[in-house]
Amino acid sequence: MRRTLSLIVSAVVLLGGCRAKEAMDKAQIASDLDKHGTMDLMKDVADDKYDPPKDGHLTDAQVQMYLKVREHEKQIAQVAKQQLQQHSEESKKSGEKSLAGMAEGFKALGSAADFMTADIRAAKDLKYNTQEYLWVKGQILAVSTAAMAEQMSSTLNATMEASYNQTKKAMDEAKDDATKKMYAETLAAFDKQKAEIAAQKEQQDPALAYNRQLLTKYESAMNAFSQELAKYEEKPGDVQKSMEQWQKDLAKAKADAAKQ
Repeated sequence: MRRTLSLIVSAVVLLGGCRAKEAMDKAQIASDLDKHGTMDLMKDVADDKYDPPKDGHLTDAQVQMYLKVREHEKQIAQVAKQQLQQHSEESKKSGEKSLAGMAEGFKALGSAADFMTADIRAAKDLKYNTQEYLWVKGQILAVSTAAMAEQMSSTLNATMEASYNQTKKAMDEAKDDATKKMYAETLAAFDKQKAEIAAQKEQQDPALAYNRQLLTKYESAMNAFSQELAKYEEKPGDVQKSMEQWQKDLAKAKADAAKQ
């Protein structure tokens, strides 16, 4: 009994400590945003320079940098979003055309800018080269969107293959030449489209495959895109749920096509 009570007390203390640290972190971020706006941030990072590798390949250290920046970016974005909402509400209360309302409106614009540059501020806070970070983020998002496009393409190909087989069967069963010719033209269009898709796949940047393999050591290739959208969600977890449902819908569509 005493052991159980001790564990409960320890858990409560630990939880309280985590919440206290979170509140202190948010207070520090809010203070920094008030004292050091977006214009100041842009001046700070103006001298950052970075020459990307010619092969476009990421390194483990760069992926780890991106993940660390993303976590800190979330904290900054949350505070900036809260400040934006607060200033917007105050502007409405004071009257948007009043001096006080206009002042709050300008503050809201500043908070919106802070929100949009949260990743750059996070990279700067963590002492990273912001230009290198932006390049790395671009490479990772390219991998993420390519992975999404690949899933969509896979489902489309399955649907197209089902349609192709149905059309070929209809052509074989057709009784007159005119109908056979119509189906043959449809099949030719399918073949042309499949050839174009195959050619596009061959032309894909080799760096994408390399960077995707590297990224998947740390997380799902599509997670980067989800996390980027998650900054704008009203309710935490909505984007993740939508992404999971989207993947389920694609899988179902692909399975249904395979049955046809």
